Amino acid sequence: MTDIPISDDAAASNGLRPVNLRTDLGALADLLEIAFASSIDGGGRSAIREMRYLSRMSVGLNVLQNISELAQGMSLGYVWVQDSRIIGNVSVYPANAPGDLAKAWIIANVAVHPDYQRRGIALRLMQASQDMIRRQGGSKAILQVDADNHGAQALYRRLGFIEERAWITWRRSPGITRPPQMPAAPYITRRRGNEWQAEYRLAERVFPIERGGLGWLRPLHVGLFRHTLAQRLSDWLNLRSLERLIIRAENPAELLAALWIESGFLSGSSQLTLIVHPDYAGVYDEALLNTAVRRFGASLPLMLEHPADHTTTGAILRRYGFLPRREVLHMRWDAR
Repeated sequence: MTDIPISDDAAASNGLRPVNLRTDLGALADLLEIAFASSIDGGGRSAIREMRYLSRMSVGLNVLQNISELAQGMSLGYVWVQDSRIIGNVSVYPANAPGDLAKAWIIANVAVHPDYQRRGIALRLMQASQDMIRRQGGSKAILQVDADNHGAQALYRRLGFIEERAWITWRRSPGITRPPQMPAAPYITRRRGNEWQAEYRLAERVFPIERGGLGWLRPLHVGLFRHTLAQRLSDWLNLRSLERLIIRAENPAELLAALWIESGFLSGSSQLTLIVHPDYAGVYDEALLNTAVRRFGASLPLMLEHPADHTTTGAILRRYGFLPRREVLHMRWDAR
């Protein structure tokens, strides 16, 4: 077993206790690296490096919370101490969702060291998280779990979580041969500002909020469709761009498909969001992806989070050089 030491003060008693950022970050980095060794991606490795860096800083808890979003997210969670080591963790933090969704909470980093699993520790960590969310007046909690982690899914269902939707993260590397232009493609144009309501109605059908909305931490909300002046100014100051391509119906008040292409100066990739009316799956999704790959696929990786149940679109993504990187199940618990 790999040792995960903690300070004498933090190890004063075994069992459940709140996270202490002053003493726990280094040990938590070690635990998460071990617990998620088989599934950790580049973002996860970057977060672990940040945790180790912050653990070496001689600063107080309040400073840590102010300088690091990661520390803010972990500061309300719990750890499990056993044999003078941190061997379990759960992070709990507000989702910062807009409007009537503001009471949602996120549960993440549910981890137990392999040598201590199947002892009910994850159950106790989760129950403590749910109790805390109730005390804080939260309306619901959301989490994501790997689609092949059936043990964790069974635990979450036991605690009252229900399945929203399974999602696949797709990635297309730059440098792949550019596809030919699609013959007899439908007319694709940029969305006008006054068409946000039509786009929102399309998204309501394809990505209903009860199934998780548009993906992880993107609940269906008008703020994603109606770009305000303040949002446009923020994008300009932060060198972000958002292009919205659409396919209109014969009825000009109706949209049949949309593709968002989001890029940032420091992001290293372009993020796609694809919204296609079910009656046009296999046609309009290919037309939009063909346009995106031909225009943007040569210089930067293209990333897309898309429902696993959209199998027709999945087949098109593979033809265009996208590879699945991870499949996760989004689950929700409604507090009572």
